[in-house]
Amino acid sequence: MSLRHAMLGLLARGPASGYDLLKLFEISLANVWPATQSQVYAELGRLADADLVKVAAEGPRGRKEYAITDDGVAELRHWLTDVEPNRVGRSDMLLRVFFLDSVDHGQAREYLERQAVVAARSHQSLLGLRDVVAGSDPLETYGRIALEYGLRLTSMQREWAEWAAGEIDRQPGT
Repeated sequence: MSLRHAMLGLLARGPASGYDLLKLFEISLANVWPATQSQVYAELGRLADADLVKVAAEGPRGRKEYAITDDGVAELRHWLTDVEPNRVGRSDMLLRVFFLDSVDHGQAREYLERQAVVAARSHQSLLGLRDVVAGSDPLETYGRIALEYGLRLTSMQREWAEWAAGEIDRQPGT
């Protein structure tokens, strides 16, 4: 996913200022695709230059409200339906697992136990979002579906890390 498509998706819901988009990121997309203020405003400029969004209104203190154009809607739909998601990812955490034989068994076990704790904390943090995505608004509905993915993933990550730590104990020399 790109910031470009995230912003087009949010603007497809209705016009918004850069500030509004940043707030929407914070309450909806931050766990999937975080963005900083400078990234949001820079991308708005690029989207406008590409005629994918336009300034729909201007307010006090230079506030601009952006709306998605027909070309922007077409780009969003193309990305949603025709472009296959990138499923290949890098995992710094798993790369380290491959080399845990470079440390003693106790350190390897501690590393895996920490991963279980990190996953459990992430899971708890996601549980706190359930109230935010509890409505029937489309962003809330699809946000709830994405949240469920995160909850299942963090649960699996915790379970895996606990299992892996146990595997260390079954290795010779522990």
